[in-house]
Amino acid sequence: MTLTAERAAAPARPGPRPFGLARHSLALARRSVLKTLRTPEQLLDVTLQPIIFVVIYAFLLGGAVSGSTQEYLQFLMPAILVQTVLFGGMATGVNLNTDIKKGVFDRFRSLPIGRAAPLAGSVLGDLIRYLVAIVVLLGFGYALGFRVQTGPLQVLAACLLTVFFSFCVSWAFVLLGVLMREPGGVQGMAFIVLFPLTFGTSMVTPKSTLPGWLQAWLEINPVDHAMEASRALMLGGPAGAAVAWTVVSGLVFLAVFAPLAVAAYRRRA
Repeated sequence: MTLTAERAAAPARPGPRPFGLARHSLALARRSVLKTLRTPEQLLDVTLQPIIFVVIYAFLLGGAVSGSTQEYLQFLMPAILVQTVLFGGMATGVNLNTDIKKGVFDRFRSLPIGRAAPLAGSVLGDLIRYLVAIVVLLGFGYALGFRVQTGPLQVLAACLLTVFFSFCVSWAFVLLGVLMREPGGVQGMAFIVLFPLTFGTSMVTPKSTLPGWLQAWLEINPVDHAMEASRALMLGGPAGAAVAWTVVSGLVFLAVFAPLAVAAYRRRA
């Protein structure tokens, strides 16, 4: 039998299964969700922390900025929603780094799954943190007197836009989780990145009251555009430009940091 005939007689190797990466990522996302539900103390940063922020801002700054706590809540709540969900995404990098240090990802490398599946699974699994943060924050805000001025569809759009933007930004934290050696280092570096992005905004005071150099920063700060989009969708007003800025900047975060995170993970693996 010739070599060509032997090759023809040999059984063909099965090709890669379609949607394998998506299936593996969803399976690992389920693992991440179950781990979070079994250790509910991991949700303190998206349950207790936003309540503390709202109380501090509303009752310390409300009278000075807006004249009353009730009126200030209308200005504050849509913006602090974006901040809270972004801070919740920081835990993705910390938990990922912890799993790597514990050797969990060594097991993943021995499995017949895509290299990017553990990273994508971690990010998708942490979407539950975003949902918890939104429910807690809006519920507490309504208890204090915050009221939406638009309709349910606009509120849903604001929440989905915030989740989408935070999902895209969280890939920067994934990259930190892969590169840093300790979970504490991931958290410290994430805070350094997040503070100018979240506090250098019009979250707690109107843009017109800020100095010129800070107003210039707000023009290019994607987080401020996300906050303005949330305000417009919840309180009314033109939202098109802010929503477009948020979507585009989110896609840029995703296009830049997701490939970098996967490449860094492959090198580390």
